[in-house]
Amino acid sequence: MKITDVSKEDTIKTPHEVEARKIYDTQDAQVIHLTLKPGEALKKHITPVDVFFYVLEGEGIVEIGSEKQTVAANHLVESPAGILHCWYNEGEEILKILVVKVPRPKEATKLL
Repeated sequence: MKITDVSKEDTIKTPHEVEARKIYDTQDAQVIHLTLKPGEALKKHITPVDVFFYVLEGEGIVEIGSEKQTVAANHLVESPAGILHCWYNEGEEILKILVVKVPRPKEATKLL
């Protein structure tokens, strides 16, 4: 059995310049733990695989394609491959999101 203490995992450098920790990474899937402080956002980007986001804590705005919606903790958002998406934390509290990519992307994310 492997148990990961997310708080002890190293942060990874991303083009988004937010706190990101890769907590699961196999040939089949990848899981990233994101923390967006108030005022932070992900840059609009496209991933080559399906992604789902699970909001762990806080509330944020997710934009997928032409749709934009506020999402709170304990909600899951699906984002199909090849569609522009991003997150914004316009609130006053921390926003924590679990990002799951299945299958694991073989190519880099495309920022726009």
